[in-house]
Amino acid sequence: MLRIIAKHSHPVGELFDQLTLPFSLRQKGRFRASSDVGHDVGVFLPRGEVLMEGDYLVTECGKCFAVKAEAEQVVVARTDCWHTFARACYHLGNRHVPLQVGERWIRFQPDHVLEQMVELLGLTVTAEKAGFTPENGAYAQGLGGHSHGHSHDDDHSHDHSHEHPAETLPVTGHSH
Repeated sequence: MLRIIAKHSHPVGELFDQLTLPFSLRQKGRFRASSDVGHDVGVFLPRGEVLMEGDYLVTECGKCFAVKAEAEQVVVARTDCWHTFARACYHLGNRHVPLQVGERWIRFQPDHVLEQMVELLGLTVTAEKAGFTPENGAYAQGLGGHSHGHSHDDDHSHDHSHEHPAETLPVTGHSH
């Protein structure tokens, strides 16, 4: 098993393979999967980081993998009206559901209550199969935030590691 230990926004060396993963796996820090070519990989990343399509993962031996969002069942709600779109974003965001936001369209995981709500707001709803890459959120790393359950403000220093070594991983890959 190849051990993935780092995430980058750009390729590190020559691209070795690709990992096509559903959102349910891309939001985990520890999992085992099969690459697109069939390599057995274990992912050991800091918890709380979501893998996005376009990220690159590096193994402890220096092999580089590209991350791709696997096509999965999603709901897409569309409108031509910016006001209606803004209201739908507000109401969905108020429910803290993962959302992928485009130009007057919103993609989310299937949920009949949310689908009915956005239809009542005036959006057209369709079920589709597509890669799901929701927003990371206002406090996600890369947007100026640092969130993992405790504060770093004031002058209260602390000494602890954010590393969580794992000896074994459950097998949660997908089939090709």
